[in-house]
Amino acid sequence: MQNLDKAMAFQALHLRKQPLILPNPWDAGSARVLTAMGFEALATTSAGLAFSLGRRDAEGALSRREILANAQSIVEATHLPVSADLENGFGDSPEEVSRTICMAAEIGLVGGSIEDATGDRQSPVYEFEHALERVIAGVEAARSLSVPFVFVARAENFSAGINDLDDTIRRLIAFESAGADILFAPGLPNLNAIQLVCEALQKPLNVVVGLADSTFSVGELAGVGVRRISLGSSFARAAMGEFIRAAHEVKTMGTFSFANNALSFQEANAFMEPFEM
Repeated sequence: MQNLDKAMAFQALHLRKQPLILPNPWDAGSARVLTAMGFEALATTSAGLAFSLGRRDAEGALSRREILANAQSIVEATHLPVSADLENGFGDSPEEVSRTICMAAEIGLVGGSIEDATGDRQSPVYEFEHALERVIAGVEAARSLSVPFVFVARAENFSAGINDLDDTIRRLIAFESAGADILFAPGLPNLNAIQLVCEALQKPLNVVVGLADSTFSVGELAGVGVRRISLGSSFARAAMGEFIRAAHEVKTMGTFSFANNALSFQEANAFMEPFEM
């Protein structure tokens, strides 16, 4: 599938009534597995990448170069449309957001999210007007591209420990008015809050599942108006959890029963067969 075809297909997936399930591989291998399992599109995870590199997430530990190199490896491993977690655009200025969007498109990404998080613990989200200027710059960059690009604007209040639903909705409405295609507020506390956000917006809301106390089903989320569901680092953490449990068994018990539930070599190898691009 050529990049224009991927971009058009990705846009169309957001126009359906049923939610788009957008899983998040952390490397080329996990991208191949998810592709083979029949998912319709993929998105990267900065946390999953950070953990695979032995770093903490959300502390500026990943550079734009590393994020985009990982995203490119995922793009090259699948024929599906791929969107990327582009953190806060790797700079405070609107110009850096614009640059990041253009660089993302150059490697074959057909969508990407920009946060309003600063990376500063003392002031974790950008002041409203500055956050809006950054979204405007990102939207303008996305619209300047030769291939459609789904721009996702993220309001990070709840993920930053600022439990202010009114301000979150205010930001998302402003981001929507500025032209963002998808809105995203990680960490919304419950279905009622998610429904209030959906009702305040015209464009799709992305909800990330797999966070603490995030046990909503696809049906429940669809019922309150959610149109896109991503998994963030959930799959990466699930894989890490099984790895740690297996290592713990070997280290503390001297047994190897974990291998009984492990994917066989043949099964794992089969997932890595090349796809027709």
